[in-house]
Amino acid sequence: MTLPVAKKWVSGMVLSLALAGGAQATELLNSSYDVSRELFVALNAPFEKQWNTAHPGDTLTIKQSHAGSSKQALAILQGLRADVVTYNQVTDVQVLHDKGNLIPADWQSRLPNNSSPFYSTMAFLVRKGNPKHINDWADLARDDVKLVFPNPKTSGNGRYTYLAAWGAAERADGNDEAKTRAFMTRLLKNVEVFDTGGRGATTTFAERGLGDVLISFESEVNTIRQQYGKDEYEVIVPKNNILAEFPVAWLDKNVERNGMADAAKAYLNYLYTPEAQKIITQYYYRVNNASLMAAQQNRFPQTALFNVQDTFGGWEKVMQTHFSSGGELDKLLEAGRG
Repeated sequence: MTLPVAKKWVSGMVLSLALAGGAQATELLNSSYDVSRELFVALNAPFEKQWNTAHPGDTLTIKQSHAGSSKQALAILQGLRADVVTYNQVTDVQVLHDKGNLIPADWQSRLPNNSSPFYSTMAFLVRKGNPKHINDWADLARDDVKLVFPNPKTSGNGRYTYLAAWGAAERADGNDEAKTRAFMTRLLKNVEVFDTGGRGATTTFAERGLGDVLISFESEVNTIRQQYGKDEYEVIVPKNNILAEFPVAWLDKNVERNGMADAAKAYLNYLYTPEAQKIITQYYYRVNNASLMAAQQNRFPQTALFNVQDTFGGWEKVMQTHFSSGGELDKLLEAGRG
């Protein structure tokens, strides 16, 4: 007597499961650098809306993972199944090919501008009234100045700071290597705190009140000024500075395993769209869109940018010469202790 009811219940369950199977919720994991949180909060929501409108029944959510760029790359090599990376240094993406075989050797040719949808440079954040009268790199080597920036051993942010200071000193010293090394020794001796990442350096400077100058990406120091009070800080962009590229890549092996290839590629291509580029400039990142940069020139002081390839011979040489154990950084720190 109960068999027809049971059949009806079972077929109802099958129908419900079939209907439920027509919709799916998927997550895309973006592994990013330490100080990019606010930027990607602003970028992710409009992309999710676009994707979900174009793919009814497929609800995409973007998840973020943040830490120092090099730490993030190491986490992926140790098994973090990120779908895309949005880092602040080429070597931290390249290592995913060299040591993990997660991306092809030509990954930089897959998207415009060497797979860098935006870029930045270094800037100084000083306290209200600029009490130490900081105007350029040379001022950072004075005996009365204390600095805060991330450790170049653990942070792409810190490496760019170090290289920007070195390159600017070379230009000021007429490529006199002895003078440049002497300048860098004094500058590094003035570092009060070497945090592991950019956001840690921000906390040290803005919340703990240590240091006279925070050196970080132009985007980060402007974000700090917005968050902690425009009237409490001033931003200085030095006259000679480094081009800091922000490379991105989808991780071929991971997106194939995660079933996220289409979403991952669409997400990174979205970063080049006019809508995304406008959002990016609102967070004080520079873009390779001349008209957009011209419209927002009040946000971006003029500075003469030099790049890692032309000035230092490329990242592979830089990592070996400056940041390896016993390299230039270690020698300069040791000289400062003497």
